[in-house]
Amino acid sequence: MLHPTGHATPLAGAPVAGAAPASSASAAPTPTRPPATSGALFDAFAYTGTDDPALKAHGWQVRTALGGPGIHDTWTGDGVSFPTVTSAQGGHALQLQVHTDGTKAGTRQSELESSQPVFFTGTYAARIYFTDAPATGPGGDHINESFYTISPSTTVSPYSELDYEYMPDGGWGSTRPELDTTSWHSSRDRDRVYHPQYTRLHGWHTLTITALHGQTTYALDGTKLFTNDAAHSPRGPMNVEFSTWLIDLPFTGARTWNMQINWFYYQAGKIQTLNQIQKTVDHYYANGTNYLNTLTG
Repeated sequence: MLHPTGHATPLAGAPVAGAAPASSASAAPTPTRPPATSGALFDAFAYTGTDDPALKAHGWQVRTALGGPGIHDTWTGDGVSFPTVTSAQGGHALQLQVHTDGTKAGTRQSELESSQPVFFTGTYAARIYFTDAPATGPGGDHINESFYTISPSTTVSPYSELDYEYMPDGGWGSTRPELDTTSWHSSRDRDRVYHPQYTRLHGWHTLTITALHGQTTYALDGTKLFTNDAAHSPRGPMNVEFSTWLIDLPFTGARTWNMQINWFYYQAGKIQTLNQIQKTVDHYYANGTNYLNTLTG
C-alpha cells in the first residue's frame, strides 16, 4: 500500500429469558463469559458516528491528512459511518465510502486508522464486506479496498507493513479482479514481497494475518494465501488501518462505493486459527462486549 500518513463499540446480545416455572423446561442458559485474554483488542465498531467520544477513547481516528495513496489530498471523514447492517454479526458495521464524479475536486476517499502504533507480532483478523459494484452510479473504477498494518512513518527504521488490497476491477495495468497480499521491508527502497490472488470476493470474508518467529502468513476465510520470510515480517510497532480509495479516475460521472468492516480482533504474541478467533468473537457478541483492550504498554 505504501502510504504511511505520518500521524500515523454496541452490539448487545438479546436479553436472557427469565427463569421458567419449576414444572416447565429449563430457562435459557446465561451466556458464558468471554475467554479471559491478555494482550488482546476487539472492536465491533458499534459507534454512533465519527463524533462519538468512544471512537477516540478506543484509539481510532478518521484520516483527513493530505497525501496518498490514490487521488492525493482527498481524504475526508464525510464517508466514515457506522450504519445498521443486517448481514453483519451483531447488526452493525464500520462503513468507508468513496465518492467521485470523475474529477479530483469531486473525489472523497475514506480511512479509519489507529491513533497509536501499538500492534506488533501475533494474530490480526477482520471481517470485511468487499464490494464488486458501486452503491450508485456506473462501475468500472479501479477501486482499492484495504486492510493493513503499517509503521507510523516511511522514514522509521526498521520499517514494517502488511497489506491486504482488493481490487474488483483491477488496477495498475491489470484488468482482473485481484486480492494482493504484500509484506514490506522498506518503503523507500520498495523492498517487498507479494502474492496476487485473482478472484472475485463480493460479500463478507474474514481476513487474517499471523506474524510470529520471523514468519508472516495471510489467510482468507481460513485458507492460507501466502507466507513470507523474516526479512519482510514485522520488525517494529505498527498502526492498523482500513481504507478505500481510487487508484485513478478513468471516466467522469457520479458514483459511490461502500466498503464495510464488521469487527477487528488482535491477539499479541500468539498464533490463532480462524476457529479460535471466531469462537472468541462469538463470546464477545453473546455477552454484549463491543470493545475490549487488554494490551499493555
